[in-house]
Amino acid sequence: MSDFIKIITGSAITISRLEYLLNDNNIETRVRDNVESARLAGFGAQQNDVELFVQSINVDKAQSIIEDAENEARE
Repeated sequence: MSDFIKIITGSAITISRLEYLLNDNNIETRVRDNVESARLAGFGAQQNDVELFVQSINVDKAQSIIEDAENEARE
């Protein structure tokens, strides 16, 4: 994931929705689910510890889509 940049950390539900929106706009994403990794390893982790990454060339577009989604959720 060398050319991918973390743009947000949140719950699995939030990240899943944002991943869908970004993929729908042809932005490639990667997700690192630290909660599931910790569970499989026998450790605990915070519930809001899922990270969403996008390619560095798509950061601005992705942030715009995320801001729109957050504003829509507030309405």
